[in-house]
Amino acid sequence: MPEDSLVNGSLRLEPTVKRNFAFLFAAGLLFWISITLLLPTLPAYIQDVGGTTQQVGLVMGCFAIGLLASRTWLGQVADRRSRKLVILIGSLVAGTAPIGYMFTESIGGLAGMRAFHGISIAAFTIGYSALVVDFAPKEHRGKMIGYMNLAVPLGMGIGPALGGYLQANTSYELLFGVSAVCGCSAWALSSQMQEVSPQDKHKQKSGLEKSRSFSELMANSALLVPGIVLFMIGLVFGTLVAFLPLYVRELGIEFNVGLFYTVVAIASFSVRIVMGRVSDRYGRGILITISLFFYIISMFLLARADDSVTLLMAGFAEGTGAGILIPTVLALISDRSYSNERGRVYALCLGGFDVGIALAGPILGFMESYLSYQGVFYIATVLAAIAFVIFITCGNQNLTRSLGFACGQEKDVFALD
Repeated sequence: MPEDSLVNGSLRLEPTVKRNFAFLFAAGLLFWISITLLLPTLPAYIQDVGGTTQQVGLVMGCFAIGLLASRTWLGQVADRRSRKLVILIGSLVAGTAPIGYMFTESIGGLAGMRAFHGISIAAFTIGYSALVVDFAPKEHRGKMIGYMNLAVPLGMGIGPALGGYLQANTSYELLFGVSAVCGCSAWALSSQMQEVSPQDKHKQKSGLEKSRSFSELMANSALLVPGIVLFMIGLVFGTLVAFLPLYVRELGIEFNVGLFYTVVAIASFSVRIVMGRVSDRYGRGILITISLFFYIISMFLLARADDSVTLLMAGFAEGTGAGILIPTVLALISDRSYSNERGRVYALCLGGFDVGIALAGPILGFMESYLSYQGVFYIATVLAAIAFVIFITCGNQNLTRSLGFACGQEKDVFALD
């Protein structure tokens, strides 16, 4: 962007870019409210219409089937046609899927609607992340990703708490209706954006950037390791989403699960304000290491929980981990990719997260029948620890550089800038 510059240490953006960021942030906030309204409520709804524990896991896991089935195609659309188009697809699905839940009570129908709903995040996150990076100055990429991704914890702070309130005091019909309205509002705001980035358009026309195929991207260890780490954390997150409400029921604790997600959101919001600029200055590696450590703590606390205070502490640790990990990994894979392939790169790496979510529900739901919910969260603790070990040993060019990168002592040799 020709007029983007640093003046006296501050970032100045073109008016059109500022306007785009404003619409994008507002759309993102409403999108995540729409999605997270259902986090603490949908598992209970499935159980209330007659679903077993295994069926709850199956239906919740179907969300990632839609993600997986659409990620690759949507990544190509984002690169070759339009980032805005995939955002519009995602917000439209977010606005229509809750209407389907409202009129569906069979397990098969709910599983199909949940898979359809998964397309929303596949589309929206690819388009949203790609547009943020397209317009963010390279020197402040981490900061801008961190700021714009504040829409996620804000949405998660509002959505689950509101969803829990609506479920307890109104009806499922109103709950699904509010979710649908938020999704449609996100679509309306997204339609007002202008997406062309002059800087990237010039690069692509001038032939200054390469274009790697999906197979080349998949074989690239610079992107494969972040994808594997996200896969492991996807398993952790999928376990949390599918089984936390039922775990709390089993514990017999008087606790609104929406409050857990509110604490997650507060912690995530707090760290995202500062961690983006920290990653720009000190590197992505040390922050990813810290985030994975917080995931380990969170899952261990959940496995040991026997009161509300422990549950809230686990939520704070999970929010801190997520608030650092997601924007920092996005910045990392953006550093390691060209602008004309970022849609596919996000589809590939975030696809690891999707696979984890898809497998967590059915696999750990099956294991729960032998281990109990507490045992499931002990397994989640081990999965987070495996992700930690993989990153600190394989996150850079070799073992020595990986350890140094994970500790903030080595630069990222895979960065293309």
